[in-house]
Amino acid sequence: MAIPVIMPRQGQSVETCIITQWTKKKGEAVKTGDILFSYETDKASFDVEAQDDGILLEVFFQDGDEVPVLTNVAVIGKAGEDAESFRVATATVNATAAANATATFSNHRLRISPRAKTMAAKLGLNASVVKGSGPNGRIIVRDIETATATAASLHAGLEYEEKKLSNIRKLIAKAMYESISTSAQLTHHLSADVRKLLALRNQIKADLDKGSSPNITLNDMICFAVIRALEKFPEVNSHFLGEVARTFKKVHLGLAVDTPRGLMVPAIQNADDLSLKGLSMRLYEVAEQCRKGNINPELLASNAASFTVSNLGNYGVEIFTPIINLPQVAILGVNTIIHRPADLGDGAFGFIPMIGLSLTYDHRAVDGGPATLFLREIKYQIENFEEKIV
Repeated sequence: MAIPVIMPRQGQSVETCIITQWTKKKGEAVKTGDILFSYETDKASFDVEAQDDGILLEVFFQDGDEVPVLTNVAVIGKAGEDAESFRVATATVNATAAANATATFSNHRLRISPRAKTMAAKLGLNASVVKGSGPNGRIIVRDIETATATAASLHAGLEYEEKKLSNIRKLIAKAMYESISTSAQLTHHLSADVRKLLALRNQIKADLDKGSSPNITLNDMICFAVIRALEKFPEVNSHFLGEVARTFKKVHLGLAVDTPRGLMVPAIQNADDLSLKGLSMRLYEVAEQCRKGNINPELLASNAASFTVSNLGNYGVEIFTPIINLPQVAILGVNTIIHRPADLGDGAFGFIPMIGLSLTYDHRAVDGGPATLFLREIKYQIENFEEKIV
């Protein structure tokens, strides 16, 4: 019996999704678990798998289409079975997508005529950078034509490739721009001695060879140290909401995860309740879910975490300035390990491994003194790490 493929609902706030790419074509045989297509919400990118064996009898939407959630997008069945009865009226789908687009459009307060908007969309032109010459600065067709001609003359004779930004890339760009432009961000840098952490990591590697230890990473230990520091400086474990600072009693730790779909920051709820082993397992789980595209989208909301850690140490980055995920008030950047000269005591000097820590904080919510003390506490927790592997 033919069965429909339905656009999933990812979170209660998601009304429509954008199909980014079909990996199966109409008429192809599919098996249970095969990826049929990828789609994006306003938070992340996901894959849809076939729930049964059969033939992809019909595909109702194409790449780039915006589709309401819980709508039939395709049909799987046996050759000759009816598929048209599963098709949703195009007018209904277009009306829902148009309403969603209108809401987004009005939020940006862009003054543009319908014809100019349609022309810009066809040409792939970002209308928000076009200067309007119509009444009250409204963008009209003439402005789109002028902008297109100007761009063409500038690029004439140059070799280049243009690719449309994915929905996730647009969302990341918007969030990062808003973070920088609407908050007072400042970054402090400090280094911590990681000899204890490296010794523990070497012990873990040795135990791994014996099959008697979980694979706890250096980043897991640093996150554990950060949680201990947040417990002592709860004002950093907060959201800044304009005239209100919301300080959390539990630590909901965000971890920046680089994926082929883009940067994702899932939250580990109640991370302060976890042992080092439990935290390590949970960090691994959410990172894998992000990479596979089956992470709970509610965990990706910026307000799901109370503090975020972004680790670029594996890339060899020596220092950087992380950007806060608003409404959080701070974020910690973890850098690579560098051997630096230090006093070893008794008149002896040597080189010891130091890890760079970069704390960006919102000066509207946290002053420089408390921010520095918090960063110093992270350093202390790292240098005096005593947690057992349980």
